[in-house]
Amino acid sequence: MGKRSSDIFEADDDHEGIFSGAAEAHSHSLHMPRTNAYLQRDLSVDGDDEDEDHEGSATTELAAIMTTTSTPVTPGPTSPPLEQAKPQDFVPPTRPSSTPFPNAQQGQTDIRCLHCQPDCQDCHDDSMVMSPFPNSAADDQQPLQTLNALPAEIHECILDHLFGYRVSTTSPSSLSIPSVNARSWSTALRHSRRKELSNLALVTPLWRDLVQARLFRHIKVKATINGFNEVAEFFTLNTHLRELVKHIEIWFPVFQPKFNTSFPTNSSLALPTVSPEGISSAQYGLPTDNASLEEVFFTVGNTFPAVQVMTLEGGERKKAPKVKFTLPCPQWKPRELPKISTIRTLIIKSQWNIIRQPKDWEQISKALPNLEEWHGTYAKPKSKSYLSMAGTLDMLESKITKLNLSLETDYRREMTCPAYYLKVCEQLHWCEKLAKAASSLEHLSYTGRVCHTFFDMLAKYSNPRTTRLKTIDITVKNCCRQNAQWNESGSGITDMHFINAFEQLVLGGIRCLQRLKQVNLLRIRYVDLDSPVPPLNPYFVIKDGWCSGVWSDQIIAELNRVRPDARFEAMAESFGEVGYNKENRLVISPDFPKSRVLSLKLANYALLTGGITIV
Repeated sequence: MGKRSSDIFEADDDHEGIFSGAAEAHSHSLHMPRTNAYLQRDLSVDGDDEDEDHEGSATTELAAIMTTTSTPVTPGPTSPPLEQAKPQDFVPPTRPSSTPFPNAQQGQTDIRCLHCQPDCQDCHDDSMVMSPFPNSAADDQQPLQTLNALPAEIHECILDHLFGYRVSTTSPSSLSIPSVNARSWSTALRHSRRKELSNLALVTPLWRDLVQARLFRHIKVKATINGFNEVAEFFTLNTHLRELVKHIEIWFPVFQPKFNTSFPTNSSLALPTVSPEGISSAQYGLPTDNASLEEVFFTVGNTFPAVQVMTLEGGERKKAPKVKFTLPCPQWKPRELPKISTIRTLIIKSQWNIIRQPKDWEQISKALPNLEEWHGTYAKPKSKSYLSMAGTLDMLESKITKLNLSLETDYRREMTCPAYYLKVCEQLHWCEKLAKAASSLEHLSYTGRVCHTFFDMLAKYSNPRTTRLKTIDITVKNCCRQNAQWNESGSGITDMHFINAFEQLVLGGIRCLQRLKQVNLLRIRYVDLDSPVPPLNPYFVIKDGWCSGVWSDQIIAELNRVRPDARFEAMAESFGEVGYNKENRLVISPDFPKSRVLSLKLANYALLTGGITIV
């Protein structure tokens, strides 16, 4: 329309301009509909003076005549023009209330460039072209908000949503056990998509610092000479990243491939070939390039001035080698580990390959003068683990306030007490050693074998006026029992000997609270991954004056005597609908198929001794 009108009015006043416009109108009439509204739009485009009105009228009439005569069949009179519906007159149909969003939401219509100033004419013109509705005066008065103008808390929340859960290195609440569901440092892992998320550092200069702080906050290093040389070279070239490292994880290899020396020199260092069936002609031996703890502590202390958490992973294999502590030196002049004053949390995985005797812990503790928290985990249960830890706990310093010890992490029931723990019982009573060490702690988390003697001795060693113990979290592998027959030393919800021993353990914990006035969390639980009814695994929790878990008349009476203000959240008399099938086996339909059980009456476990059928 605009092109045709411009051709007409740019022509001269002679007849040649008029006929050229008419010919063009005739050519367009073969493809465009002829309506009065269309003609009226041509007339209303340019009508400034009377001469132009006369010329436009003559041209339009001539174009209409030529169009009519050139049509093979002359149509009848045209219908009156219909009023065109305006966009704002359209009313969308009402959406049913069952839809997720019953009310239609208007999208953003004001599209602007966030990198330009408000008085930028180019961006203003572009936004007017792209936006179907003009901006209001109130919007124009508001300054443009960029991403950098957001508060720092908003940026932190955005990156936390992208990077996931983080464990604070400074907050004591995340390192201790005040919350039952608190995650410990031993389970804190680096982000799996750190390489992909590193591109977020290119969004803004502000995000570069925040993203780098998250990426380099937890690093993992292979404890070899080459591995530490690469670390030293990288952080020498990037000194600004040293302060960002808060948690360093160091793992010692226990395997090293043996290279075939029968090949020529250029292929003597080639790794074993890998085929779809597996690794062909692969042989592995003990590592020869592992670094010592002296080299590890020296590198960490001189490279990372702000590191607070250190993880040492000793690895696990049959006849695994022990980690070397110092470099070779004469016996008359022993070497010591370099000191790292910033480490406050030490996590040792596969601890048997690092600490095998009390003097090993003495050297490590001396090199970490400000150590407050110690996490120790053993990969496999063995008698040497209990015996070595018993000697180490005797010399535990008072600077350690939080102890997380896992001697057995196989959460499955036992038919009888294993032979390796009988060796431990022949030499010492483990519960007494653990109780003596726990009397000087603030938080204790333990996984392994324990009995009521632990709480009895803990009450004996603790002074009600000076004790610091606040939380006790015990995961029971089995209850050690003196002079028990081989068929009476198992564990599980169908073993009444174990249930009775668990009740005595709970009673001992409640009696211990009489002297430990500051303890606000006591949790004793038994975990069996093979349990036919996992919600029936016995447990007892007292937190902030509320109790849940197993109960009996003796437990209630002892609780009323020691903590009269404590109350059970619920007290159910049964496990659910109980009956017997044709084979005279117990059939149970629990009322709590997937929910957490708040009440477990110990007398009802006697019904489970003959076997369970879950319906």
